[in-house]
Amino acid sequence: MIDDRQSMRTAEGATLSLVPAGILPRGGAFLIDLLIRAPVYIVALVVLSTRTGSAAGLMLILLFLLEWFYPVLFEVLRHGQTPGKRLLGIAVTHTDGAPVTLNGSLLRNLIRQADFFPMFYLTGFVAMLSNRRFQRFGDMAANTMVVHVGNSRPPQQISVAQTTPPDWQVTLDDQQTLLALLERQDSLSAARRQELCALGWPELDSAQAEQRAMATARHLRGLE
Repeated sequence: MIDDRQSMRTAEGATLSLVPAGILPRGGAFLIDLLIRAPVYIVALVVLSTRTGSAAGLMLILLFLLEWFYPVLFEVLRHGQTPGKRLLGIAVTHTDGAPVTLNGSLLRNLIRQADFFPMFYLTGFVAMLSNRRFQRFGDMAANTMVVHVGNSRPPQQISVAQTTPPDWQVTLDDQQTLLALLERQDSLSAARRQELCALGWPELDSAQAEQRAMATARHLRGLE
């Protein structure tokens, strides 16, 4: 596989594609969220250094709630996105593409301590490198993953070019596959397009297979 796109078919028959977010965007989002919380931590440390008794206890409770439930609050109420994730265009979902639930968010964040062990999220780092979904242990336990979420774009304009009628009896699945490829061509890399087209025309080289597939798809699309 050239890319790591995860495709699945929903109960309604639609195909859903998810692109897992890797270590760099997730690490960047974590740092942004940490910087957002940093002023509160600094104020809390100053207060703790000058107070004792109930005031210090209340401040420790505040720090606990901020550290463990800051991500839960945003993930549940803001479509799986903390401010850091939102800035970097990633979000938490369940592995079937469903929005993350309260239980899922709680579980994945409470297990962060295991991912942190022994320091600097080393265990979570190794876990993410060991699977295609880049899941840390908290994600595995909660059946969640972090994915890229693109901005909505206007429909792609399909160019009018050479068309070629299919030389076989086209089934409904064939037609849907070719039309989906035609509509998504601009969002796929050239290597990925050629890889997909070569599956249908293995007797041709990859560039010729792409030309044949696109011409056949345009014919089916009715562009003359």
